[in-house]
Amino acid sequence: MLLISCPNCGPRDETEFHYGGQAHVAYPENPNELNDREWAEFLFYRDNTKGAFAERWLHSTGCRQWFNMLRDTVTYEIQAVYPMGAARPDKAAPAPESGTASTAPDSTTTGTAAPSIAATSIATSTAPASATAPEGATK
Repeated sequence: MLLISCPNCGPRDETEFHYGGQAHVAYPENPNELNDREWAEFLFYRDNTKGAFAERWLHSTGCRQWFNMLRDTVTYEIQAVYPMGAARPDKAAPAPESGTASTAPDSTTTGTAAPSIAATSIATSTAPASATAPEGATK
């Protein structure tokens, strides 16, 4: 689980929040002048960044306020939490109390432990593939 530091309420469990998509997506100045392709790009096209990514979050079970978060999409490390309307902070300087991802072995978010397959019985066949494949199957 992530520990997200709400700017109003302090650190809370990630289950209290809802993801709101990419932050800093500017609304078109003249939306009525956009053609269908431009409008679709505004509505649906978003960055798919590997690394630091600015996101919007809602503290839905707490103060019910929106805020922005700079989070690494690979490690889940929260680098900064900042209010709506504020500029994106420098991604090289992580905030010390902004939150952290759990690295416990049993973590479903970022842990390194994987299901053990040591006790799993997998039958292996020494017969040629053509003898075990159903008729009409391709190799």
